[in-house]
Order: sequence, then structure tokens, then C-alpha cells
Amino acid sequence: MELEALRDANFKLVDDAVADWSTLVSSLAELKKDAEDNLHQGANKADWAGVNAKVSKEFIGKTAGEFADAHTQARTIYKILNDTVGELKDYHQQLLNALEGGRKKNLMVTCHEGGFTVTTNAPPEARSTMDQDNKGDITALRDQIQRILNKATESDDSAKTVLQAIADQSSLGFSDADYKDRDSAAEAVNQAEELAALAQKNPDDLSVEDFDRLNAGLKKYAGDELFAERFATTLGPEGTLEFWAGVTDSQRGNWDLQRERRDQFDDLQRSLGMTLATATQSDSTAMGTWKHTMTDIGDKPLYGERGGPMGFQVMSNLMRAGDYDDGFLRDYGTKLMETERKLTGNGEHPNLAWRRLGADPYLNRMGDDSGSDPFTGYLKGLSNSPDAATDFFNQQFVSKDDPDNPFERDTDDNGKKGKVSLSNFQYLFEERDWPQESNLKGDDLHTGQNNLALALEAATTGHPAGELFPMPNSPGHTAEQATLFESLVASISEDPQRLTDHSYMSDSMGQIASEYLPDINRAATDVDPNPDKNDVDAQQAWKRVENLYPVSGSSAELNHRDASRFLFTVGQNPEGFSAVEVGQKSYMASLMDYHLNPDLPDNRHPNHDTELTVRSIARHSGEVSGTLAMGRNEAVASGAVESDDAYDHSVAQWKNTISGTVGLGVGVGTSFIASPVAGAVVGGTAGTVTSVVMEQIFKDVEGSAKDDAGSEMGENWENGQDDNMKYTRRAASEAARAHHHAHPGDVATWAEEEAAQGYLSAGDYMERVGTELVTDL
Repeated sequence: MELEALRDANFKLVDDAVADWSTLVSSLAELKKDAEDNLHQGANKADWAGVNAKVSKEFIGKTAGEFADAHTQARTIYKILNDTVGELKDYHQQLLNALEGGRKKNLMVTCHEGGFTVTTNAPPEARSTMDQDNKGDITALRDQIQRILNKATESDDSAKTVLQAIADQSSLGFSDADYKDRDSAAEAVNQAEELAALAQKNPDDLSVEDFDRLNAGLKKYAGDELFAERFATTLGPEGTLEFWAGVTDSQRGNWDLQRERRDQFDDLQRSLGMTLATATQSDSTAMGTWKHTMTDIGDKPLYGERGGPMGFQVMSNLMRAGDYDDGFLRDYGTKLMETERKLTGNGEHPNLAWRRLGADPYLNRMGDDSGSDPFTGYLKGLSNSPDAATDFFNQQFVSKDDPDNPFERDTDDNGKKGKVSLSNFQYLFEERDWPQESNLKGDDLHTGQNNLALALEAATTGHPAGELFPMPNSPGHTAEQATLFESLVASISEDPQRLTDHSYMSDSMGQIASEYLPDINRAATDVDPNPDKNDVDAQQAWKRVENLYPVSGSSAELNHRDASRFLFTVGQNPEGFSAVEVGQKSYMASLMDYHLNPDLPDNRHPNHDTELTVRSIARHSGEVSGTLAMGRNEAVASGAVESDDAYDHSVAQWKNTISGTVGLGVGVGTSFIASPVAGAVVGGTAGTVTSVVMEQIFKDVEGSAKDDAGSEMGENWENGQDDNMKYTRRAASEAARAHHHAHPGDVATWAEEEAAQGYLSAGDYMERVGTELVTDL
């Protein structure tokens, strides 16, 4: 900063700007509150249908979020401007004081291009002599002024740097980067540059102290947007890969580091991955180049002609933690599948390039697998990014028109096979030859396929894997999500061994099924979802089904046979069984409450007769539970599950998993308020129809789980039938009482009778559509 600029600074305009930003922050705070309280919450409470359910509700939620981001960005900019102006005013006053002090000592400060000069205020002919006499004072004043100018320059430059960085974070909309003051934002940028410089060191030169500083710094700043973008772009794509590969390679690097910090490599991998994930959310030009380059070098050996792991193998392991940008994940996945096709002959041969050889480094430290197969880490990344996952699995892997397509199937049941197109889902779930891996004990590892299940969970449900049940304001399923679920159900129905041979995937399959219960129950009605437009009766029949099992968003169209075979297969794993059984009971109770509510609009009722509605809910719910129970019996009979007790223990665990927040509601994205049950106190939670039924289930199953002796299969089937009747009866009875129905006992009887029939019908139906699946009916 030039001396004249600071000395003659007029702060009137910048003070006005700061005041305007302060007003803007206050105004945006009000708009943010209005957008959330009125716009967003109002949209969540509204009844949506058709296009509005698919588009408008989600759009309103995103718009409300933009108001929040706008407020955050404005507040951060105001704090930075206010801090900077305050400091510059202080330096301005310090400069004026210094100049005045010089004048009192008869010293004169002269400005010129590129700097300033301090001399004695005397005639030219005497100045040289007097300057020598005043040398000490002249030097002191010069240094004082220069220190002031340096600090003012640093303040101004740091403000410019962080304001530019914030502006670069989002090319459209607003950034949610939030800092309490300018110094904290500047410190984040400085730390990023310093830590990136450490990461750029040769692995041989990376000391234990360097590692500790990197580990602590990345952990602290992993979620900081400015830090993450600056760290990633300073280190660069190649530098990022070389850093992680060098740290994990026991043949390279500092031996002290390998010996003393090996047990902390997982922490570094996690923090580095989360930092890069945050960085990819930035829209800065530099980060855009980083993402493009990282994708481009994915299929190239890290060390060029000297070989080394491919870029995909290194980077994918850093995707196991964090929420990566959807666009980056899509481009990355497209290039990864292109590489897979190239290295496997369109999937015909195993990919030997992804198999770990003895001297290869362990690129993954967050688990037992080596990290050599890039799909393992990439799929874990997709499990945190639902939209990218949905898009990836629905993409085509190979076309039936490709002359090198090796896949043939009999799609017409005529005994003749022909080439077929495969999606990424079909290739990975049905056809891929996954590299074999084992842990140090020699046990087989299936981390890649388990991560595939987690990614499918995100792709079909629309939320990150592991988040149980949608929230009331969750958007309905999209057409793409529903289509993928249809493919998943059809695939497992066609060949149940795709799941039973990989039972570790069943927990995700169960969670997926629990979030498509409206669609599954619709399938159990056997009513055509695409009736002839000229068939009025068929049109009305499907309308009744839509009202009986309302869905917000797109619904999955399943046939009864596939849905039952799918449930039967999922039921052969305790965790899969528990997810669907608990979900179905919750869903059934919510439906009873919903349909018995006298305030439900007439156009939402499936029938004019309440009895028909109650019986329909009970019958189809009973069939779902009966089908699951058959799968449970099959697993015990075949020895796939050691003891029936495992099922009771698994169901009991769901009480802790869902932490008292029981209930799927009526349908994903469908407005629903559970009705309170008079006088009910259930485990400290709200006394609603659903919570009362769920608490009873958990109480019963916990008692059963304590019994060491497993039930005989016949006894277990009968107990399941009795329990199903009891819980359905209880749900109907509590709903009738909550809504002051004149004859709650009658309602309970309707539900109990039909639940029994539905449960029994599951056995009859499976005899027809799944005889080859069952060891002992």
C-alpha cells in the first residue's frame, strides 16, 4: 500500500458500504426466516400431487436453502469488511501520528513512485549535513512508517484474498462459507498453503512431525471451504495422488513414519478424503481444472513409464469419507467404467489390473481390504451422494448393438439367447468378476460388494446410506430412483442367489425395501397400474389402490410375483428381515391412523366403506409379514442362519437403532401427522398409534430374544401369525379410539381377521411362485 493512499484515505464511501452490508444482513436474516418458516415449512405441510410432488416441493426447499446461504455469505462478507475497515482506520491514524511526530522533530516525509523518503526539513544546501546529524531519528521514523504500511497492506491483501476465495466458491447461487472474522478466514487460507507445501515433500523427507501437523490440520479444517479449495488446488491432482501413495507405500518414505505412525494412517486417509470432498464442492476455476485433471489421469500409472498404481486406484480410496460433488462423481464414474470396459473386454474377462500383487502398496487404511480395486472406494463415495449414485447405476454399461458385447440372455422365455444391453447396475450386481481379497487371517473380504449395496441404498432411497427412514419433509422418490428399485427387485427375483450368496448385502436391501413399502403393498393388490383408458372399472380400481397406499413422487411398478420373491429372499437374513418387518408394522399402524382420521378429505379415501379399507390394509400387511416369515424359516431350515434367535435379537436391536423415532409415515414425502393416543405413555416417546404398536413389538421380541431355545419352524410360523394378528388388531383398535370411532372393537376384529388371512395367503402364494426357492414349506 502506498503511503499517500493510506494518509489521504477517505473512509466515507467504505463506511457507507459496510453500513449497507449490515442492513443487507439484517434483511436477509428476515427473508431467511420467512423462507424457512413460511415457504419451506408450508411446502412440507402441503398435500402435493403430480408434477408438483416431483418438482415444486424440492425446488421450494432448495430456494429456501439459497436464502440461508445468501444470509451466511452476506454476514461473512460484512464481518470481513468491518474488520478490515476498522484495521485500516487504525493504521491510517497510526500513520498520521507518525508523520506528526516526525514534524515535531523537524523531519519531512516525501512520497514518490514506489516508496517514500524521510529527510530533515531544511534548505537543500543544509539538508545533507543535518540528515547525518538526525540519522537515528530518520531511520526510526522510516522504519515506523514502513511497518505501518506493511501491516495495512497485509490487512488489505488478506481481505482481498478471502473475499475473492468466497466469491469463487459458487459460480451460481451463494456459498455457505461462514467465518467469524477476517483473520479466521485468512488463517484458513494460510494453513492450506502451508500444509500443501508439507504434502508436496518427497515421502523420504516427510518426518513424523510433518505427518502429525498434516494429520491435525486436515482433521481441523476438513470441512472448511476456503481451506479445502486452497489445499487441493495448491497440492494439485498429481500431487494429491503422489502424496497418499507415497505415505502408504512401505517401500518408500521415512521408516520412522512407517514404524511410529502406521496406526494413524486411517485418520489421515479419512481427513484427507473429507478435505478433498469439501474442495470438490467449490466452483472456482482452479478447482474445476483440478476435477477435470483428476478424472483424466485416472487410467494412467501414477509414475508414468515407471509404473505404479493407476490414478483411479489411489483417488478412489480417498472417496471413502466425505460428500463429493455430484458432477465430479458422475464424470469420474463414467471414465472409471470406460476403463473397466477397456481392461475387461466389456466385462468378459476378469480385470487383472485391479488385483493386488505382493509388492503393491496398501492404498486403503480404513478397513482390511487393500484398496487395489477402485470400485470399492468409489462406491463408498457414491453411498454418501444419492443423486450421483442414482445417475451412475442407471447409465448404460454396454449396448446390445456393440459387436464386442459378451452378454447374452433369454429375454423372451423362448429358449433362445440374444445379446442384451446392460446398465451399470446390472453389470456390477449381476455380472462383474470382483477381485478376490482376504484379510490377515485368511478370511474372504467382500468390501466392494458391500459398498455396492450401500451405494444402491443411496441411489434408490435418495438419502445417504445408513440414514434410517425418510423425514417428513423428504422429497418423494424420483422416476430414476423408482426405476432402479424395479430393476433391483426383478434381478433378485430372477436369481435370488445374487443376494443369498452375498447375505452381507441384505441389511441394505432390507432398508431399501422398507422405504418402498407403499409400492410393495400396491403390488400385492394385483391391480393393473396401467389400466385401459376406456375401462372405467379398471381406472377406478387403480385409483382406489393409489388412495389406499398414497405415494408422493414417482412410484415403482412391481409385479406381485417379483415383489414376493424379493421379500422372501431378503427375509432369509436377520438384518434384512428386521428392517422390512419393523418398517411394515410401522407403516401398517400409520396407515390405520391415516385412513381412520375423519378429517381425511373424501377424495383421499380408497372406499366409502371403512371396513373395506381396514381389511385391505390388514390383509396386504399380513401377506408381507407372512412372506418374510417364510424367508426366515427357509434360512433356519437350510442352515444359512444358525439359530432362529438371531432374528429376535436383530429385531430387538432396531429399538436402539431408531432411537424412539418410529414410523415411515404413510409414504415418502406424504404429509402425515400421527394422532395421539389418549393416556398412552410409551417409553418416554409421544403416545401415537404407531409408537404404541412398535413399543409392544419391541417388548415382546426382547423377551423372546432372551430365550436361549429357538422355536421349531412350525411353532415359529404359528407364533408369527399370532403376533401379526395381535399387532394389526392393536393398531386398528388404537387408531379407532384415537379418532373416536363408535365401535373400535369392530374395527379391531376386521383387522385381526384379515391379517390372519393375509399371513396365510403368503404361504399359498409362495408355493405357486417360488417353490424352487423353498426347502420346506
